[in-house]
Amino acid sequence: MLRSGARVLDDADREELLELCARDAVTNVFVAGRVEALGASPRRLGGEVWGFGAPGRLESACWSGANLVPVEAHDRALDAFASRARSQGRRCSSVVGPADAALGLWERLAPAWGRAREVRPRQPLLVLDGPAAVEPDPFVRRARPDDLDLLVPACVAMFTEEVGYSPVAWDGGRAYRARVGELVAGGRSFLRLDAGEGAEAQPLLPGRGARRVAFKAELGAVSSAAVQVQGVFVDPELRGQGLSAPGMAAVAQLARERSDVAVSLYVNDFNVPAVASYRRAGFREAGVLATVLF
Repeated sequence: MLRSGARVLDDADREELLELCARDAVTNVFVAGRVEALGASPRRLGGEVWGFGAPGRLESACWSGANLVPVEAHDRALDAFASRARSQGRRCSSVVGPADAALGLWERLAPAWGRAREVRPRQPLLVLDGPAAVEPDPFVRRARPDDLDLLVPACVAMFTEEVGYSPVAWDGGRAYRARVGELVAGGRSFLRLDAGEGAEAQPLLPGRGARRVAFKAELGAVSSAAVQVQGVFVDPELRGQGLSAPGMAAVAQLARERSDVAVSLYVNDFNVPAVASYRRAGFREAGVLATVLF
């Protein structure tokens, strides 16, 4: 074990790490999903999972990649993870996780890493683990590869609005389009076109192009026990028309076609209309996350 108390986990730790994630399957879906799919070897993960505790006695973990994500992290583990993160320098674009752990990790890192671009200290973690409270929108479906030209601009708009900068600024959007394409190919992207599709389709906003994305969402994380919905977007011209709640009910229904998983998402507490919409769909609060953006 390193002097910091944190060690890099590997495939030998896979089952113990998944048991740790299973203590709160909804909160820990991101790390659990990656480890289920790829194992715990850094060579395959594209990042590292740090563990606190000797083999066979794993107490806490922290994903270290494009973001830092603490898992079941108590104060001594946060000390260890912060020490390791400081020693390697900042490589991530955010810290995200349960509010106490994420903010505690950031408190330990801030003196070395400097000012964050934004801190979002309260993001309710919502879960739908039963039937939706509204009828699903019948026009929401899984996105197809031939939808990409319509879907990518909606994804860019959502990302820019949510994060504060464009995801296509560095390479003209090639890498971002490829990522959206991966989600589509994996059956993890959902959309509703303005007019819907089929004999009963009618434009939501007459006079504009019917083949525009009115609503879309993705499954950003998927494990055997839970999925996490991300990237929820309603076209600004169509907001206030009640698309979000039925859209989310449809996403939950489609996400459960193959397995009876818990469907979760997290949302900024200041986004009052979105919180109200998710609650109308039947989502309940299961915890509070926080995000620190760089």
